[in-house]
Amino acid sequence: MKILLVYPQFPDTFWSFTWALKFVSKKASTPPLGLLTVAAMLPNEWDRKLVDLNVSDLKESHIAWADYVFISAMSIQKKSVEKIIERCIRRGVKIVAGGPLFTSSPNDYPAVDHLVLNEAEITFFDFLSDLETGNLRRIYTTEDWADISQTPMPDWDLIKMKKYATMSIQHSRGCPFNCDFCDITLLYGHRARVKDTHQIIGELENIYNYGWRENVFFVDDNFIGNKGILKEETLPVVIDWMKSRNYPFTFNTQASINIADDEELMRLMTEAGFTTVFVGIETPSPEGLKECSKTQNEKRDMAACVKKIHSFGLEVQGGFIVGFDSDPKSIFEDQIRFIQNSSIVTAMVGILTALKGTKLYKRLEGENRIVSGETGDNTDCSTNFKPRMDLASLIDGYKKIVSTIYSPAYYYKRVRTFLAEYQLPERRRILRLKPVHILTLIKTTLFLGIIGRERIEYWKLMFWTFFRRPRLFPLATTLAIYGFNHRKVFEKNIR
Repeated sequence: MKILLVYPQFPDTFWSFTWALKFVSKKASTPPLGLLTVAAMLPNEWDRKLVDLNVSDLKESHIAWADYVFISAMSIQKKSVEKIIERCIRRGVKIVAGGPLFTSSPNDYPAVDHLVLNEAEITFFDFLSDLETGNLRRIYTTEDWADISQTPMPDWDLIKMKKYATMSIQHSRGCPFNCDFCDITLLYGHRARVKDTHQIIGELENIYNYGWRENVFFVDDNFIGNKGILKEETLPVVIDWMKSRNYPFTFNTQASINIADDEELMRLMTEAGFTTVFVGIETPSPEGLKECSKTQNEKRDMAACVKKIHSFGLEVQGGFIVGFDSDPKSIFEDQIRFIQNSSIVTAMVGILTALKGTKLYKRLEGENRIVSGETGDNTDCSTNFKPRMDLASLIDGYKKIVSTIYSPAYYYKRVRTFLAEYQLPERRRILRLKPVHILTLIKTTLFLGIIGRERIEYWKLMFWTFFRRPRLFPLATTLAIYGFNHRKVFEKNIR
């Protein structure tokens, strides 16, 4: 068999880092971990190629070569998915599709020959077995959860690592919480299933042996979903491995805000090499948190939690939402104030979207408030349901938030506040200077410090950092680039 694995293109969104990647001479942020893992499940004698449309073009010769085209995608990639499907149909090549987009909306893709849904460790092997016997079904699905201790290592041979800003690894699937707008528990369950330490170290060693020496993203939707195993088994072993390899990587991940309640966990994560955690803050409104069942965020001083996490050497990137039924008219000013006061530099603010299958979607559907399908991009000034607040007021208020927090004056002030509070771990105080760092600094100086409209704020930050927190100069440069990227994204969306 000849298998072509195709990863659809991401539009220019908050997490695509389209403009930021230009500063570091990379094509894409992260590789398609799911497809690389599926590739490792294929029989060894089969030929396989992978085309990531975020890195290179899909040529007609690629499609003509293939017996099957495998596609995996998230909802934000749906426009690119539709184009890929059209091209395969024109060529008469059969399509096999899976991943979150197809699992949540299988009926939207009648042209796909075979839908391999849910977790590939179960359904993909059923597909392969039927392919061997010639008795293929159109849909492969399951209600069981996979044993991810049996998940194979990704096939890194299929990509050029140097094209990416970070590599990826998965430690666990599932989340113990039940936020009503989130589809993670639908896709992966409430119990955090984890890989054993031998797998994690094996995957890190594998990435290391390919020559990678930069950041690695733990893609877990809630990295601390099983804190016991994390503290007692995983992190101590990762710490020992990182020490034995002279700390070749830094790590980032996603976690719930209750990470702030466990100082031992934060200390271990920092010692292991974690630098950044994305945390779903959602809203400073107690009514909003109660409405969306964000129980882990209720009855706590979230700004104080953020600052505590910063004090342990972990930068918090925050997710925020407007559009809850309970949102008061003041929510937009409240969000701006919270983001500034908490010194969360990277704040992804979106309008609430109802994802299919979630508690939120079912409630709104029962109230006849669903008006369209979701775009997958919660920062594009759209929503797929009729909000309680006047829609025009909601969109105008949303635009006010993002245009304010990413304006140079607000953004750079927030960066300085963060850098003043942030505690850099001792072992990260030695800078390993590489040629790419010098090139990035040159580009940043030119485009932000000379050409950019933020140049005054940029130089104020650079001089402040150089004289007050010189060891944080590389981080200050990175955050300046992020600010430029996010401002470009939101300027495009709020026109």
